[in-house]
Amino acid sequence: MTSSDTKSPAALGFLTVIQREPHGLFGGYLLLNLAGRPLEFHCTAPLKPNRAQEILYGPTLEPFLYGEHIGRALIEKSSLQPIAICTNREAALAVREFVRAPVALVLASDAAGATDAATGPTWRIDGPQRPRAALHRVVIGRQQLGVKAAWQSDESALVERLRQLADDFDLAEPFARIEEAIDEAQRAGR
Repeated sequence: MTSSDTKSPAALGFLTVIQREPHGLFGGYLLLNLAGRPLEFHCTAPLKPNRAQEILYGPTLEPFLYGEHIGRALIEKSSLQPIAICTNREAALAVREFVRAPVALVLASDAAGATDAATGPTWRIDGPQRPRAALHRVVIGRQQLGVKAAWQSDESALVERLRQLADDFDLAEPFARIEEAIDEAQRAGR
């Protein structure tokens, strides 16, 4: 069998960035097969922007770091082409400009402000949140995803590619695996 005869398994990518003091930002990218088993894992060394970068980049710093700098580098390291990339960090959606696969933000199943008949409305009491970028909501089975309005055309690709996983695969769960793997790598590196 030649290498051209072998076909890569269908993979789903999960990209996240976590903050760990005093080190800074760590990026993680996990590729799973459609049964949820790991195919590849990549993580970055810590990255900490300096004060001058914070000032100069202003509100564009997180999308630059999470999407363009960290996310792009991790995805380019991968030997697999995912059918889609999911993230739990809105700023990481910026990676979409650099990849062919559709990229979606995994949203919480229960929206803030939802009403429960027994308890009435639920309201957040934490501090003000930064306004969200224009996100287009995509519901696939029990999964709720957000796609940047500029990439709204990704919706049909996401529905087609993720429909078979919609009810059995928790798209939020792999982010906990990535975080634990990064923490373990950090402990082992001491």
